[in-house]
Amino acid sequence: MVSYFIYYTEASIVCVAIFGILLIRDLCSVDRQEKQIKYDHALIAFMLYFVSDALWAAIIAGMLPRTRFTVISTNFVNCVLMAAITYTWLRYVMAVEQIPKRDTPRFKAAVLTPFVLSVAALAFTYLFAPDLLISSDLEQQPLYNVFHITVPIIYIVAVVVYTVKRAISEENPLEKKKHLFVGLFPLMVILGGLLQVLVLPETPIFCFSSALLMIIFYIHSMEAKISTDPLTLLNNRNQLHHYTAQKSSFIREGRLTIVAMFDINDFKLINDTYGHAEGDRALILVADSFREVLRNHSMPMFLARYGGDEFILIVHPLSESEVEALICELCELIAARCRRVGTPYTISIGAGFDTFSGKGDTFQKCMQRADEKLYEDKARQKKRN
Repeated sequence: MVSYFIYYTEASIVCVAIFGILLIRDLCSVDRQEKQIKYDHALIAFMLYFVSDALWAAIIAGMLPRTRFTVISTNFVNCVLMAAITYTWLRYVMAVEQIPKRDTPRFKAAVLTPFVLSVAALAFTYLFAPDLLISSDLEQQPLYNVFHITVPIIYIVAVVVYTVKRAISEENPLEKKKHLFVGLFPLMVILGGLLQVLVLPETPIFCFSSALLMIIFYIHSMEAKISTDPLTLLNNRNQLHHYTAQKSSFIREGRLTIVAMFDINDFKLINDTYGHAEGDRALILVADSFREVLRNHSMPMFLARYGGDEFILIVHPLSESEVEALICELCELIAARCRRVGTPYTISIGAGFDTFSGKGDTFQKCMQRADEKLYEDKARQKKRN
């Protein structure tokens, strides 16, 4: 039992050290995004769980006194921390998936409710009927395992259902893979925990699988940060190059491939008149409008901030009229958003698009033609005004 304790504790210390390094690296970042903050919360929950689990291993091995108090307290903390791990992970996934209204008080209260009810019920049972959880010879009872897994299952199922649903409705293959990765990969940790409980109880498989999960997601998060525009949270030019380098990006059976270019009319005037902070606000407003409009269309598409106030959209409609309708819808929504938020100006955009022919054509040539049509559209708008 002593060797078991040493092995188990060493594994926990290694995992805590790894997570501590990731946490310190994140805390030292000067531009922490929401999903990084939520990821750090999950790291802390994991670290506390490993410390508590190592204490439980010390009690099992006889390195710490096996009393009713130590058994009940460590099992209570383990149960609460396991629920906390899955709660913080769900919040992280919500940030990654940009779920609307996720930070409203009502939404946060709804997500937190299973955790709070579980902790309250567990505390009540320990206070008034502890024998239902821990037997007279200090062994865990089946009801304890029910408490231990119920809330984690609820949160993990919520993650899987939401991300798989998003993946099914997503036409962009890159986005589809991202949804499936975020939703299904954590199941490895659950399988690792089950394997430890049912087959290899003396092997810290849960600790190792958790460490692997968090390292992979940390790398994934860093890659996403590299490929995401920090202001608008759209794809950046680096991700655009990655997307257009794939031949599959321009091949959609029975569909056109259209490259559309957009920019904000008189964007420099907004910056000069109202300041660069207001210019950033205008860019975010346009990016949010793009997201809302694109969610209403099922055709495959890829959107990126090309640079400055320029945006690029690669879309695969059945006809050019679908793109024209999308642009009209976008212009109307941007104007409506300006009125709703009360900007001291009304944003309008220029737009131009061209069809990728596929016969000796290249993305760069198609984008150049779209850019030329963009400036033709801007010139027409100036004449009308």
